[in-house]
Amino acid sequence: MLRHYDAIGVLVPATVDPVSGYRFYQAGQLSRLNRIIALKDLGFSLRQVQQILDEQVSGAELRGMLKLRRAELSAQIEADTARLSRIEARLRAIEREDVAPGDGVVVKPLPAIRVAELTGTAAGYEPAAITPVIQPLYGDLFCRLARAGLAPTGPAVAYYEDFPHGEGAITVHAAVQFAGGRDDDHDFSVVDLPEVRCAATVIHHGSMDDVLPTVQALARWIDASGYRSAGYPRELTIEHSDDRDKWVTELQEPVAPAAGSARDESRLDSSS
Repeated sequence: MLRHYDAIGVLVPATVDPVSGYRFYQAGQLSRLNRIIALKDLGFSLRQVQQILDEQVSGAELRGMLKLRRAELSAQIEADTARLSRIEARLRAIEREDVAPGDGVVVKPLPAIRVAELTGTAAGYEPAAITPVIQPLYGDLFCRLARAGLAPTGPAVAYYEDFPHGEGAITVHAAVQFAGGRDDDHDFSVVDLPEVRCAATVIHHGSMDDVLPTVQALARWIDASGYRSAGYPRELTIEHSDDRDKWVTELQEPVAPAAGSARDESRLDSSS
């Protein structure tokens, strides 16, 4: 490396032994060497490095450049980590495709409930899009309830709707069961969620970032059992802690008999 730096004139040795050809450097040249390596790490070519060094870039300027590069690398690592998590979740979903769907699925009605909620918009219905939206909404909602001296009367219930003005986007409802009046003056919404006559429900253990395999298993069970989905599932929080791996959430997907299925024919017979 030093021979190459010498050949192109980026870092010339202080002296060269005329007999052995050994290059000798002074301690004062370490400053230039540090700058060469730092600039290379920033992505500059050696030609660009030489031009920058010849222009006498100050230590403060170089530190600023390195801090900017550090921020860029940190952002890239964060993005790559999130991408890796999505890949792992997709792999888990693929690995469970051959597992018989519906272990622990229970079909039941869901009672009408009143909730306090805040809403936001996510780019799509997948954990990578929902998590950055719903977590701040819940943090804000609980802060607003606390400021008002109010407390939830039951667990959190997240639910979703198609966003009317964005292709593929969804409206995220971060809600929690609440006993207050709808006409009270609050800085959050109070909504009455209607009864769901029939929902296929299943328990998901762990972070909601890893919910995809459970969602897909529930979807396969619904198809295999003569039902069709009638909307996005609600997510009822059963256990919540700082350790996401210990979360317990019930997915509650509204269903109806699929057209032409035995369940659909049974429903028609009973109504005639």
